[in-house]
Amino acid sequence: MPKYLLCFCFIFLSLSTIQAAQETVFNVRNFGAKGDSKTLDTQAINKTIEAAAKAGGGTVYFPAGTYLSFSIRLKSHISLYLDQGATIEAATLSGDLGYDAPETAINDTFQDFGHSHWHNSLIWGENLEDISILGPGIIHGKGLTRHGPLRAPIGNKAIALKLCRNVILKDFTILYGGHFGILATGVNNLTIDNLKIDTNRDGIDIDCCKNVRVSNCTVNSPWDDGICLKSSFALGYARPTENVTITNCSVSGFDRGTFYNGTYQRNEAHLVPDKEGPTGRIKFGTESNGGFKNITISNCIFEYCRGLALETVDGGLLEDVTITNITMRDIINSPIFLRLGGRMRAPEGTPIGSLKRINISNINVYNADSRFATLISGIPGHDIEEVRLSNISIWYRPLDSLSIKNIQQQVPEFEKAYPEPQKFGIIPAYGFFIRHVKNIELNNINLYLMGNETRPAIIVNDVNGIKLRNVTMDKGENSSSIVLKNVDNFSVKDSKPLKDLELKTIKNKTY
Repeated sequence: MPKYLLCFCFIFLSLSTIQAAQETVFNVRNFGAKGDSKTLDTQAINKTIEAAAKAGGGTVYFPAGTYLSFSIRLKSHISLYLDQGATIEAATLSGDLGYDAPETAINDTFQDFGHSHWHNSLIWGENLEDISILGPGIIHGKGLTRHGPLRAPIGNKAIALKLCRNVILKDFTILYGGHFGILATGVNNLTIDNLKIDTNRDGIDIDCCKNVRVSNCTVNSPWDDGICLKSSFALGYARPTENVTITNCSVSGFDRGTFYNGTYQRNEAHLVPDKEGPTGRIKFGTESNGGFKNITISNCIFEYCRGLALETVDGGLLEDVTITNITMRDIINSPIFLRLGGRMRAPEGTPIGSLKRINISNINVYNADSRFATLISGIPGHDIEEVRLSNISIWYRPLDSLSIKNIQQQVPEFEKAYPEPQKFGIIPAYGFFIRHVKNIELNNINLYLMGNETRPAIIVNDVNGIKLRNVTMDKGENSSSIVLKNVDNFSVKDSKPLKDLELKTIKNKTY
């Protein structure tokens, strides 16, 4: 073939490729969006999305600018791309203009208002497939509220997705996301990667979802949870959250906005709604109708926030969880909290759930809150089962004078209460409080004191099957190492200051 024909063919193919690319990229400015931080761009944005959907799919492109908007309605086969310098800003209510009204709830009896509605959001989608929100831009929930219930046309979520599949959320930043930065309910095949979230309530809520990958995300959420797995009844039936990995993430509770601006301030702890200090953590629950299974968490950092919490209190099965390679610093309550409870916000007749087969390893915690210890508790007649804790070192700070006066001798059961370590009061052990458990192992555990202490390191109550292997624990002044009450099958080896022991039954013993 002559050279000039080859050149012509190459030019023709190149032009065809460019034209095809242009036909799948829909610039919101070409549909009337101004991006000037003053003009309301809702209509233009939704018009762009509709055009892309009508063309069979494509990228809705936001060039640099600030786009004021009320509810943005996603469509299948659409990607929103926020370029560097682009911000979608939740608009403030103006007269009759506002966000989409909250749709009629399928069920709003067993979970909070925010979990029962999706349409009253800045960006929402329902029954969609193959959608993504990408790019280094910002989603700013400036006009959203963190409260509920709400009257129309108020919005309270940055991104809400219901019954979608094949979803990618990647690379953008969420500032002040309202009640939820991201609420994903009943979503299959969800990827959340490289997000920065600095918000005023929950960061990421993954509810009744399957096949979820959360990676490389940093979430600062002082007023609520950072990355939270839930399994509510919002879909009208119990559905588990399952097959989830969370890796290479960081959670914190610095003052709102100070993670994003790089100042990392700690002045607003008194403003946290429950008055119990910044939240921030990775947590399972509290909504737990459907339960949780096949979950792994690895390579994560907790800083100035509450500790890791695994909770099932509404009848769900929390099973088969592996957590490893976690560092924590300046923890506000229990560094590790496992709770099986009987709150039962669930249909009448729902049985108590279960919490079993939990493997937690390679954890390093510095400056932990000793008021609530590491708290692992079922309820009478319903044990937590098969827990293995390995390679864990915790440095506990001493109690303040007020807490010392309020140390409890009897820890309430609080079977039906909201599951939070502080609800139990000041625990009479500084390191571990283990109650209503069957078969638990503590391997290579180190408990250190950062100051004076009068309480024992560990209290074990109503436990059948506990092994201590290479457990070392600092002793406080005039205190014991371990208190055992109603314990069967107790075994200790290579643990200081305890001697090796094998005991079948113990009613009440202190070492």
